[in-house]
Amino acid sequence: MELTKKTHACVRLEKDGQVLVIDPGLFTEQDAAVGADAILVTHEHMDHFHEDRLRAGMEANPAAEIWTLASVADQLSAAFPGRVHTVGEGDTFSAAGFDVEVHGQLHAVIHPDIPRVTNVGFLVDGTVFHPGDAFTVPEGRAVDTLLLPVHAPWNKMSEVIDYLREVAPRQAIDIHDSLLQDHARPVYDGMIGNLTGTDHSRLAAGRSTDVG
Repeated sequence: MELTKKTHACVRLEKDGQVLVIDPGLFTEQDAAVGADAILVTHEHMDHFHEDRLRAGMEANPAAEIWTLASVADQLSAAFPGRVHTVGEGDTFSAAGFDVEVHGQLHAVIHPDIPRVTNVGFLVDGTVFHPGDAFTVPEGRAVDTLLLPVHAPWNKMSEVIDYLREVAPRQAIDIHDSLLQDHARPVYDGMIGNLTGTDHSRLAAGRSTDVG
């Protein structure tokens, strides 16, 4: 399975000629979902869910479908009848040849005064886990590749490190990183590498690697 990093929290997975895209939001490329056979959306925040990005993908491929939680599905179902599927924690489904498990329920706390929205994570083919905006641990599941939300208004470095230790994947690849300035990256990389011992890497937008 080939993973291509898109800007911010979006990734593109390709296997056997099929393409699955997760979280094509406002900060990612306008064509991030174009060519997708299946699209997954973790939650409703604009940096993960942007209707124009989704519409571009759905119109480019009339057979493409979306799997997401109710708060996003409710905004899309009328535009794409029969092509938007609502999922929640504990669900499993097949999308474009990928086997997907759904884990998690709520977005991480940004501030006590800000209501928490729903958020789900997706474990793809039992190997690659995208948690969305949460530190969800897929209970009872070994994760080979964790897509690690490294920088966000809702996290701090100690939490990122503890989360990586708890999931204990074979490797971690940074996501949720477009707000992190380049001169800060060596600091983050050093702390994550030194304090977790996990094979940790980051990919520039458009770069690919094999996973699974």
